[in-house]
Amino acid sequence: MKSKIAHSLFWRIAATLLLLLSFLGVSYVLITAYMARQYYQETTQRLNADVAQHLIEEVQPFVDGKVNKEALGLIMHSMMAVNPSIEVYLLDKKGEILSYVVMAKDVKLKNIDLEPVNQFIDADTKKLVMGQNPRKPDQNTIFSAARVEENGALQGYVYIILMSGEYEHVSGALWNSYLMRTSTSAFLITLVATLLIGLFIIWLLTRNLRKIVNVVSRFEQGDLHARIDENFKGEMALLSNTFNSMANTILQNIEDLKQVDVLRKELIANVSHDLRTPISVISGYIETLNMKQGNLSAEEQRKYMDTIMKSIEKLKRLVNDLFELSKLEARQVNPKKECFALEEVLSETYQKYQVLAVKKNIQLEIDYQSAPTVYADLSMIERVLQNLMDNAIKYTPEHGKVELKLRENSTEDIEIQIRNTGAGIPESELPNIFDRYYKGAHHSGSTGLGLAIVKNILDIHEAPIKVSSMINQYTDFSFSLPRYVYKS
Repeated sequence: MKSKIAHSLFWRIAATLLLLLSFLGVSYVLITAYMARQYYQETTQRLNADVAQHLIEEVQPFVDGKVNKEALGLIMHSMMAVNPSIEVYLLDKKGEILSYVVMAKDVKLKNIDLEPVNQFIDADTKKLVMGQNPRKPDQNTIFSAARVEENGALQGYVYIILMSGEYEHVSGALWNSYLMRTSTSAFLITLVATLLIGLFIIWLLTRNLRKIVNVVSRFEQGDLHARIDENFKGEMALLSNTFNSMANTILQNIEDLKQVDVLRKELIANVSHDLRTPISVISGYIETLNMKQGNLSAEEQRKYMDTIMKSIEKLKRLVNDLFELSKLEARQVNPKKECFALEEVLSETYQKYQVLAVKKNIQLEIDYQSAPTVYADLSMIERVLQNLMDNAIKYTPEHGKVELKLRENSTEDIEIQIRNTGAGIPESELPNIFDRYYKGAHHSGSTGLGLAIVKNILDIHEAPIKVSSMINQYTDFSFSLPRYVYKS
């Protein structure tokens, strides 16, 4: 259960959101604290910007170029009595500390950098300017400053620290405590509210994804008809359409495999039957010869041996067909293409099957007007013609007709057509007749391997075969071969 939650997309996004919000919250608190302190210092400096100038107006720090210690000390102590958080320093024109009034006597600097002092005095608008802290040289602080002049000549500067170390320590601690409490409260309230709203939004956004995951899980568990509703939009629609298409493909492949398995079993049964028949004949006649040895005439022995030889030939032919088809389907046969004249191949085929046609009382016709040269594997094309003619002669009834035609479809292709009259092939069987596992009504008494061999040979030649048929009229097979063009 814990592992499932840890790997849940919703909770991973929620954890990421929590970390992000925490980081942003801490950053917000730190930035707010820094900006608030900057604001506080700038406000304090602006409110007390004229303190140093007021001191000069109350007393003249220099008289005849010398420090007016008595009057200066009195006004300095008066100012500190009113505002004990300040520290007052009198500087010469080079920044050296001539006199000061502070709560503690731990002044560590002898000189003050005058660049920020002049920047503060010369600024048109009172911006935050930080100066040196004589008691804490490693820290800068806010101040007020004014030039001291006598008879138009610069004598020095009044430099007033607006936040003494003790005051800054106490006020800073209180301010930081207040700010931390306020920021932390605001951060926690914002974090909780934002997290709850974020989790709700994430839940809404992942709702469709959870539906998809649920369907995928059902499909994984065996519900092959589980499909995702296609009413999504955007990427979810693309995902659902892709899954549904994949699921349909898988389901179709499973159905195809089941069909192939059924056809495979039928083929095995058919092949087993065809193998068993000649083997039974051979076995029976050999047993008869052994049993009647010496009692059979020479004529009877020759008749028995002829029957045995025919069965052996039939068995060899079936085994060779299976072996040849297996090599063709595995593409272990490479065509040895060459140029040859179709006239010779068609003439030899016609003469070979004329004898069979006469025996069956079938009219065999050959029709071609020219003798083009094609480029293909001669032995393979002869095998194609042989198988197609075997089928045509076999399924043509007595007094029927078989036609072997040659047609030039274009300047590049030559079409060969074999048509026979007869019962024809049902339209529902036409798409399957070239399947090695298929055995339709027209394959009665055979395994139908001949047409599967034809299809594979022509596939190797990239020459599609076409078939058309009309019940009780005709069946027509045709394929095209590329014309061979002689190069000069």
